[in-house]
Amino acid sequence: RNAFEKRTPAEVGTRARDAGLTPVSVCRGGFFPSVEAEARRRALEENRAAIVETSEVGAPLIVLVCGADPRQPLAESRAQIAAALAELAPFAREHGVKLGVEPLHPMYADTRSAINTLGDAVDVCEDVGDPAVGVAVDVYHLWWDPRLEAEIERCGRLNRLFAFHVCDWKVPTEDFLTDRGLMGEGCIPIRRIRGWVESAGFDGFNEVEIFSDRYWATDQHTFLSDIIEAYDTHV
Repeated sequence: RNAFEKRTPAEVGTRARDAGLTPVSVCRGGFFPSVEAEARRRALEENRAAIVETSEVGAPLIVLVCGADPRQPLAESRAQIAAALAELAPFAREHGVKLGVEPLHPMYADTRSAINTLGDAVDVCEDVGDPAVGVAVDVYHLWWDPRLEAEIERCGRLNRLFAFHVCDWKVPTEDFLTDRGLMGEGCIPIRRIRGWVESAGFDGFNEVEIFSDRYWATDQHTFLSDIIEAYDTHV
């Protein structure tokens, strides 16, 4: 992290590629809904800036945590998300960036996202109707959904499947944000879901995304080795 501090997005992208890394996505944009019009306007400005930074880094995708406002019905927040995506999509295309809507687990429906199932995400993509708008599938948020296989198939058929994130759901989970597990450490059928995603036509990177206070506090070289072993065994 320190190597990238105080560098421009373009410099970060160059250093990453020079190190043999491929920028996959920038995380995150979003947080569109609000009962306040001025807050919605600021969110659009902030997301335009994030799209420009994504382009400068050289990543093809910005992942969107779409937000929600508990002062209004979820349906209103979803409508505001769709309106924001429709406005941002042409700007994103101009900069060679795709918008990846990440549906979040319903436990986050209060403030973090009104898009809580893959069906919700694909519906909003269809409502917007722009090829720059698609979905980031994260097993942590979606593994529980009985319609997941069918919605992944629909997502792929509509060319909306932009990203795939893996980790595991620990039992018991001690923190809903920062207690994710290594693959194979919990109850998510990761390999089965990967099969559905690949059958739907996804051929991009499988991104490991483990938010964990426990693992962040350990030696990070050891953590990386554990990630590689868990990926090879369970993904």
